[in-house]
Amino acid sequence: MVTRQKNIKAVALLSGGLDSRLAVRIVKEQGIEIIILSFVSAFCTCTVKGSCRLEAQKAAEEMGLEAKVINSTLDFLEIIKKPKHGYGSGMNPCIDCRILMFKKAREYMDQVGAFFLVTGEVLGQRPMSQHLNSMRLIEKEAGLEGLILRPLSAKLLKESIPEQKGWVDRAKLMAIKGRSRKPQFALAELLEIKDFPCPAGGCLLTGKEFAGKVKDLVVHDGLIMSNVLLLKTGRHFRLDKRTKVIVSRDEQENEKLLSLAKEGDLLFELNEKAGPLVLLRGETRNGNRKIAAGLAIYYSKFKDSENEEVKVFNRETAAEIMRARPAVRSFVDQVKI
Repeated sequence: MVTRQKNIKAVALLSGGLDSRLAVRIVKEQGIEIIILSFVSAFCTCTVKGSCRLEAQKAAEEMGLEAKVINSTLDFLEIIKKPKHGYGSGMNPCIDCRILMFKKAREYMDQVGAFFLVTGEVLGQRPMSQHLNSMRLIEKEAGLEGLILRPLSAKLLKESIPEQKGWVDRAKLMAIKGRSRKPQFALAELLEIKDFPCPAGGCLLTGKEFAGKVKDLVVHDGLIMSNVLLLKTGRHFRLDKRTKVIVSRDEQENEKLLSLAKEGDLLFELNEKAGPLVLLRGETRNGNRKIAAGLAIYYSKFKDSENEEVKVFNRETAAEIMRARPAVRSFVDQVKI
């Protein structure tokens, strides 16, 4: 007969989404001391800056727990450039991403004296990282073989060490699989978990348009943080190996581009007329300036004008005025990412 031990600690990966909340509740109610760890990156699907972090912290607080939040973007950039286990449907290196997070979780477990790791993974829910072979591979490469408890699918998986040692009761774990969310919704109602956000773990790298922007940076050796920060904003255009243009789509993106402009960037906008803000990063020679100015006109309501005055400025110098023709549709299609 297995004897339950007291004072068992576990680190739980919490995104703020429903699955991870359920997993934490299931284990917490078995008397396990839970220590929350959450990861965020520039590739989260959150539409509001910092909302992933806030959702994780909010979910932890609702359960009377504190969350340690790690921004993994810089480490993740190196993985995106050349993932050992390849990409998914877009530029998403899901297996390598999970290995990175689990390795960091393993380090944190050692720091806080935790016995095992809890995740909200569901067998078969994600095509690349949550089928049986991938789960085993990730555990092995992260140095966590047998030490990951997946409460939502545990009864469909080999017994983990926490179950074998009696730290948790396998009979109180679940047997959920597949992509349907109905079992989770039913469990959430039973546990009175409400006001949860969209499905957690969403990644912009799976989207075709966003993945195309990331691939462009990888191909042109431009996958650095200052460029990544621009990816969620505006329409993107590639002029040459070193040069990109970003055109805002609304007033909010005007402000965002202005805030993200760095030394050496040039900004363009119609002089005394409404239109987008355009950022030129890279080679700022005259030809590229004309293209950026032309795009500013093209994406305004003055695209049929023969030429317009465009204001050119940056963070260091006063504005100057240049005249330019609107870009031609065929050229726009050619250079758009």
